[in-house]
Amino acid sequence: MDEREILTRFKAGTLERDRAVRLLAGLKAVPGPPPEPVLPTAPDTAASGTTGPVPPGPTNPVTHGTTGPVTSKAPVAVAPEAHDRVSSPVPGPVRPRAQTPGQGPVPVPVPAPFSPADPSAALPQGLPQARRTDGGTDVEDRFAVVGIAGRYPLAPDLRTYWQNLREGRDTSSGAPLGRPGASLLSAGECGHFLDGAADFDADFFGLTDRRARLIDPQERLFLETVWEALEDAGCTGTRLDALTGPGGTPRGLGVFVGVSAADYSLVAAEAWARGGREMPESGHWSVAGRLSGLLGLSGPAQAVDTGESSALVAVHLAVGALRRGECAAAVAGGVELLLHPSRGRQGAGEGVGAVVLKPLARALSDGDHVHAVVRSTSAGTGSWTGSPGLRETRGTTACRVGDAGAVTGLAALTAAVLQLRYGVLAPARGEDTATPWPRPHDAQGHELPRTAVAEVTGTTGAFDAYAVLEEFVPARRPGDGAGNGRSEAGRADGAGTTGETDAPGEGNGSGGAGRDELILLSAPTPGHLAATATRLADWLASDNGRSGDTTTGDERVALVDVARALRVGREARSCRIALLARDLSQLVNSLREFASSWVDVGGVEGTAGTRAIGVGVGVDVGVDVGVDVGGVRYADLRTGGTDPLGLGDVPETGDYLGALWRAGRIEQLTRLWLSGLDIDWAALESGPDAGKTLVPLPPSAFLRRSLWLGGREGTQEGTEEKGASG
Repeated sequence: MDEREILTRFKAGTLERDRAVRLLAGLKAVPGPPPEPVLPTAPDTAASGTTGPVPPGPTNPVTHGTTGPVTSKAPVAVAPEAHDRVSSPVPGPVRPRAQTPGQGPVPVPVPAPFSPADPSAALPQGLPQARRTDGGTDVEDRFAVVGIAGRYPLAPDLRTYWQNLREGRDTSSGAPLGRPGASLLSAGECGHFLDGAADFDADFFGLTDRRARLIDPQERLFLETVWEALEDAGCTGTRLDALTGPGGTPRGLGVFVGVSAADYSLVAAEAWARGGREMPESGHWSVAGRLSGLLGLSGPAQAVDTGESSALVAVHLAVGALRRGECAAAVAGGVELLLHPSRGRQGAGEGVGAVVLKPLARALSDGDHVHAVVRSTSAGTGSWTGSPGLRETRGTTACRVGDAGAVTGLAALTAAVLQLRYGVLAPARGEDTATPWPRPHDAQGHELPRTAVAEVTGTTGAFDAYAVLEEFVPARRPGDGAGNGRSEAGRADGAGTTGETDAPGEGNGSGGAGRDELILLSAPTPGHLAATATRLADWLASDNGRSGDTTTGDERVALVDVARALRVGREARSCRIALLARDLSQLVNSLREFASSWVDVGGVEGTAGTRAIGVGVGVDVGVDVGVDVGGVRYADLRTGGTDPLGLGDVPETGDYLGALWRAGRIEQLTRLWLSGLDIDWAALESGPDAGKTLVPLPPSAFLRRSLWLGGREGTQEGTEEKGASG
């Protein structure tokens, strides 16, 4: 590394201070330029970490829509098609597929497995440290999957996707009957299709129906899926604001998406030839760019088209941007929809998926739930010669979701993450049952993390890509809650000692709490809020929330963890409810009572500044707000009632809120939040629980309806220009 790269990595938090000083001192001790590291041939120059521009060519993927300072890294080698599982637990070196005449392969070493002894211990304050030692284990230059979401054939969510994988379910069917346009398949042909591909929740993102119809359904689907992944990561609202990019800009989140199809443009062109008057925006740039714009992100945004490997190349680009410090976290994903009959074929597939990535050290410091660890990635031409415990390839993926184009790599990566998470090998290559996946052991008999590789070889032999993954095995300390480093207590020191209402208290493994827990939930409209409350209540009432899910292996959650995840990890939207609950059963009942009260009145709009709910009580949006429905306090801030006292603009407000929290003044904090003051709960809870892991919860509910070019499918007559409510 030269001086520039050392400083770049240090500023990005991927290189610790002591090592940076040693490296800089070493450079000064050697006259002239520093010696170049031993590297593979040209396709593998990314291993050096150089950030200079790479000319277009067979090893440099075509990208679209760069909105940040992203520079392509020349890719490293990847693997040919492989479907077999092998027993060796540690991946081996990467070797180029093609060598310069007279030059042999040069191996690139792979880091040792990561198995922390105490991952929940707090990292040093300030700049995130890239190297962290947990019992002697180095975590430098590794990346955590902290959020994940996706929709695949016959699987509207990843829980169903995992069930399909476990059961080896055949997801093929005839052409979807309810989709607009001509049939995608001929008689007797089968494919793997998504339900509701033409549906979208425009209101959730503040878009009109007319505007939404002009957006490619692939882009709309990716937008919803990324939001679900961000909520899974607890990375919306103030936690998203806290991701600072270069120069300290907030919301330093990069977006990288693999997308190759443009069927909607074909549909629009045919409609135009028949006299249609609407044409959607063309170009894949907007798949990443619109998401970045709607969420106000400051990180780079790129769309990449390398065929079947597009999504894995997007993951590779995201890791490179994180390594270079261009963003604090990154979303990587892919999407594929078949919307025009010209691309319909036997075995065709669809899907959408996204992951949220962070440097592992930063994820541990932030208290993120880590689904898996990314050890290395590559994009280019080459061969992966290691021996992981599991390989997910284009072939295994096609058996499950069909020939899914640009999303193939993300479907493979997601399948690998789920198998690592649950310790079960899903059926593949004719196997008919899932099998337990025991952890491997080293020569001394010590248990090692499971490893996997997701790789996609393109049809042309170029633009191959892979990602090497490793199971994250958190250590459990005495008193820790179940799961991924979950907290035992959910309140700041001193809370609950005084005040009108006890502050959130200590939880226990059964889902109960010693004191009442403050539960906050919000959504853009009352209908969204009721649907989200129902979804959360159903999840908590199921095995996922109460006694352990025998199907997925998920461990139960505690009330204190649910409360903290909702307060800290979710964005505060316009329609809000607040309640106190002593146990999960009470929380479930309260949420269901609120949701049923909303349904009872049919969601009738009140006058400006009011809302009818439950028994039809209208509430003026002001400082003292909140209709009480079965113990749930509700406020609707869509008509200008946000923060009426202007406290959010006063610098002393933070200290004031902190004093209220420490004194246990939960009633006052609740009133302020219901009045529209956006409270940084993560900052308030910056005491002993700041480093505790946020548990993943079900995402917000979407109210989707069919939106297609030239029509009003799914909308009421005369509501083409329905106002935005986000």
